[in-house]
Parts: sequence; structure tokens; C-alpha cells
Amino acid sequence: MATTATKIQQKQPPKQEAKAAGIKVVEKRKPVFIKVDQLRPGTNGHNLIVKVLKSDAVLPKNRPATAAPNLHPTRIAECLIGDDTATILFTARNDQVDLMEPGTTVIIRNAKIDMFKGNMRLAVDKWGRIEVTEPANFVVKEGNDLSLIEYELVKLVEE
Repeated sequence: MATTATKIQQKQPPKQEAKAAGIKVVEKRKPVFIKVDQLRPGTNGHNLIVKVLKSDAVLPKNRPATAAPNLHPTRIAECLIGDDTATILFTARNDQVDLMEPGTTVIIRNAKIDMFKGNMRLAVDKWGRIEVTEPANFVVKEGNDLSLIEYELVKLVEE
């Protein structure tokens, strides 16, 4: 009688399997966290760890019922957030409003700077993420509010 030996193959990690199959693997970058005072107009891709100081609901605009009867009203809240360097206003939309409760510490990933009436506002769109985390051990510097600084767009004429 002949016995057949079976080989037990060890499963390789997914990256090694993909490389062995000739598939290009894109390595993810580690997130780089910045401080609030490093935010500038027109920038995006920011990762921050901040505390929520206050959250104020913004009244929704009345839409005509005939325009879109099946759409839910958009919930918007302006939240004052900050870290040990500065504070800024954050515009929370829909489900984000529930996460931004005063006193909580949140991790904001892939945020962008929106300009509203010449002032900076931080926002997270569908490509970003907000996570509630354990309380941070820093004291928020409330004297440096970046959303109070007014910016003006200057167009340069090339000669």
C-alpha cells in the first residue's frame, strides 16, 4: 500500500500573496497629525486630535416641498474645537452632529478648510472620518481662534 503525503501550505499575508501574483500593492501612509495653528486657507488632508468646546445647531433653510419631497433635511452644527495651540470652528453635518458633543475628544481624519465669508472653517466630507476617542490630557488654548481671522483673496496679474 502506498501512502500519499499531503503538503500543508502556510497562508501568506495578503501583501505577499498580491506580490506573488504580480499585483501592484499600494502601501498606506501613516497619518501625520498636525496642530490647529498649522491650518491654512485652501488646504486639505488634515489629521487632528481635538477637544469639542461647544456645539451650536444651525437652523435649516426651508426648502420648497415640491423641489425634493423625498430628501431628509440636512442637520448642520457649528462646533468650536481646539487643541493646545488654537481653536477653530468645525462645520458638522448630519451624523457628525451626534459625535461632536461638548467635552468629547475626537480624531478628525482627512479634513479640509472651507472659506465662509472670508473666514476659515474646518469640515469633513465623505472622504474623511471622525472618531470619538479617550479624553486627551491637554488644555485648549481659547485665546487663539483661527476662525476670527478674515482672509481676502488677492488675484495677481502676471506681466
